[in-house]
Amino acid sequence: MIDNPRSPRVRAVAKLAKRDARSQTGLFLLEGPQAVAEALTFRPQLVVELYATPTAIERYSDIAQAASVAGIEVEFVTELVLESMADTVTPQRIVAVCHQFPTSVKDILKPDTEGNGPKLIAILEEVRDPGNAGTIIRAADAAGADGVIFTGRSVDLYNPKVVRSSTGSIFHVPVAVGADFDTVLERAREAGMFVIAADVKGGDLLAARQDGVLARPTAWVFGNEARGLSDENLAMTDLALTVPIYGHAESMNLATAASVCLYESAFSQRSAG
Repeated sequence: MIDNPRSPRVRAVAKLAKRDARSQTGLFLLEGPQAVAEALTFRPQLVVELYATPTAIERYSDIAQAASVAGIEVEFVTELVLESMADTVTPQRIVAVCHQFPTSVKDILKPDTEGNGPKLIAILEEVRDPGNAGTIIRAADAAGADGVIFTGRSVDLYNPKVVRSSTGSIFHVPVAVGADFDTVLERAREAGMFVIAADVKGGDLLAARQDGVLARPTAWVFGNEARGLSDENLAMTDLALTVPIYGHAESMNLATAASVCLYESAFSQRSAG
């Protein structure tokens, strides 16, 4: 059992909370039983190291079994060591170190084996809040999107808060990072997609749904939490829509609005057959 919170191995894991360490190693930190279970189920080859307290393994025996099937040894650690490794204030007693695995924009936008192009993707332009980014990935996964693309100025995909907020969805839906905004929009159109910006200055989302606009293969673009999209970037899109507010709320959280937009497209596309 690892019981020294200052050991080089423990420090190496803890450093993955920092972007520089993640960039240098190509690794990232995964925390909590749900996220670890998703990794072991969908991408076990990415798991490099797995740490847990004995109590946690007793409680989450399914994780121990999945690790055994994948040939991954569980390293037992003390509560204090686990706290030193984790990014959260109250860690859930299980952490893993994984290889980073970004997808290319080309792979997200390429036709499937039957020649069908992507139907729904999310493009994040200068989205800086890790909680928003992770929640949008989770919403895109739930809505059946074909992928999520982070342009160059957005938050790091492997930021621990992004990973936690996705609750394992980063292992389900392809995510590309560091892409050029102009190039992504150009390639999305080449793939037959209609590019729609979610913007407070846009038209009514409900009217667009009624007109059948959302039934088209759609690339939704979501901008910065505080500023939205720049006028220049907004002009590059095919259409701008806003989620109407019927109550007295001053505004909607970006991730909430993105979830509504993605699901409106998912509903419309499925209704259209």
